[in-house]
Amino acid sequence: MATTDRERPASLDDRDDLDAFVADHDRVLVEFHTDGCSMCDAMQPVLGNVARASGVAVATMNPRDDPVMVDEYDVRSVPKLLYFEGGELRDTLEEGFVPTDEVLEFVGE
Repeated sequence: MATTDRERPASLDDRDDLDAFVADHDRVLVEFHTDGCSMCDAMQPVLGNVARASGVAVATMNPRDDPVMVDEYDVRSVPKLLYFEGGELRDTLEEGFVPTDEVLEFVGE
């Protein structure tokens, strides 16, 4: 698993990475994305802004890397944001591109 920095999201490879990342941070925002998704690419600067402007650890993950997660988190389209707090999934957001201020509101900042 990649280390987290405040400039860009960590990149997670599988369920084990996700579980460890969530366990290591009190508040976590994960973006499910796929390669070649233009809206997912457009979200990268937004996720960097959120990582710098909040106390939330931010990561990205391709759900195709772990297909069981597609069903578990009901991934119907990407990008999909998942917000974890205290190790528990608190909310999801599946609306395509979302501006920085709306993502910060989504995570309670």
